[in-house]
Amino acid sequence: MKNILFVASESVPFIKTGGLADVVGSLPKSLDKEKYDVRIFIPKYGCMKQEMKDRLNYKTNFYMDFNWKNVYVGIMEAVVDGITYYFIDNEYYFSGPKPYCDDALFEIEKYAFFSKAVLSSLPLIDFKPDIMHCHDWQTGLIPVYLKDHFAGSEFFRDMKSIMTIHNLKFQGKWNIETVKNITGLSDYYFTNDKLEAYGDANLLKGGIVYADTVTTVSKTYAQEVKTEFYGEGLHGLLQAREGELKGIVNGIDYTDFNPESNPLIYNNYTVENFRKEKIKNKRALQKELGLKQDDKTMLIGIVSRLTDQKGFDLIEYMMEEMCKDNVQFVILGTGSAQYEDMFRSFAGRYPDKVSANIYYSEALSHKIYAASDAFLMPSLFEPCGLSQLMALRYGTLPIVRETGGLKDTVEPYNEYEGTGTGFSFANYNAHEMLNTLRYAEEVYYNSKRDWNKMVERAMNADFSWGVSAKKYEEMYEELTK
Repeated sequence: MKNILFVASESVPFIKTGGLADVVGSLPKSLDKEKYDVRIFIPKYGCMKQEMKDRLNYKTNFYMDFNWKNVYVGIMEAVVDGITYYFIDNEYYFSGPKPYCDDALFEIEKYAFFSKAVLSSLPLIDFKPDIMHCHDWQTGLIPVYLKDHFAGSEFFRDMKSIMTIHNLKFQGKWNIETVKNITGLSDYYFTNDKLEAYGDANLLKGGIVYADTVTTVSKTYAQEVKTEFYGEGLHGLLQAREGELKGIVNGIDYTDFNPESNPLIYNNYTVENFRKEKIKNKRALQKELGLKQDDKTMLIGIVSRLTDQKGFDLIEYMMEEMCKDNVQFVILGTGSAQYEDMFRSFAGRYPDKVSANIYYSEALSHKIYAASDAFLMPSLFEPCGLSQLMALRYGTLPIVRETGGLKDTVEPYNEYEGTGTGFSFANYNAHEMLNTLRYAEEVYYNSKRDWNKMVERAMNADFSWGVSAKKYEEMYEELTK
């Protein structure tokens, strides 16, 4: 039996701001229980829902030397779906109204504390990991500490580490002097082959340099991050580590996202009966959101953070043009004020065609995935993307840009071979997006049989965690040989 410890800043079902939490919470459930004891460490945030806090049990506490002070570290524990979760408890660092705040320096101090506290607590919780599986910059110091503060101890001697990059854009950067003080690391670590990057200390870089293996969340993204455009300043390092760099695409939880049994959607359906049953979701959503009720109008869903990364500048550029077509848009999400206002303005001008829901609702997101005919996701970059996987599962055909995980998971329609599970375009270009959308409209309106065949293939595609979990297992085996 091998012991694997996932360390991350968030995980379902306790705290979630994005896809990272889904991955950290879902993947362990899919790994072979006979071979792996997988546990998860996250902070105990004050903003967790009370019902989740009520599930936590006190385990132990101690004081740790950190940032020139003696600091309290509490350890809590909970078991959910057979997985053991541990929590680092400290009021000063984790009691804010949200998991993350805008004070970059405080965030660095907070997660440096978290990383050191996780390692310091291991001997006390009676769990000795063979592999520390670290996620994103918030845990970047763990591989560094393993080779430094903790290297002398017998307990930590053969421990391996994996650094998984979910989004390279966020790296945890601050000036070297301050980070040196906070972390207690010596000058030795702050050179350009270690934690220093462009004059600053960079926590994610530390994780990439010191981890035994580095992974990203799709094959294409693993190639892209070695280029200047996608590499966010670390492409040279990722090229140097390409021998240890792997891309494994994320999955989604097929029990949560199941059109046959999902209680959140208006009407359940299957791959066998979607031709008759899926439409009932569209009717109900059009009615609920005050759109013109029309079975035949193509309904396009967008569920997203409204940011540049997600391609909303392309949508903004073409929205007027797209509203002239016989389509409807349902948007759900929040983000930059520019795009929130843009969608509100179009919803005001085209109330029959555009529904702008500028908030986030888990329940409404499921309804949109089930009700829409197509799902628009023209991202500038997309390490993996989970929305297109959810759309496929619901038989809602994705229209995506060929980048990262979108390229790896959506097979473009080929009318001559009768293949494909969606539509895609290559260049980050608004006209190319519009042409692809109009091609999708043409198939939808004029080749309904081909469209339905595509829906069938989309619903039959398998992006559950099982396939990816096998690849993670292979990597764990390789690392502990």
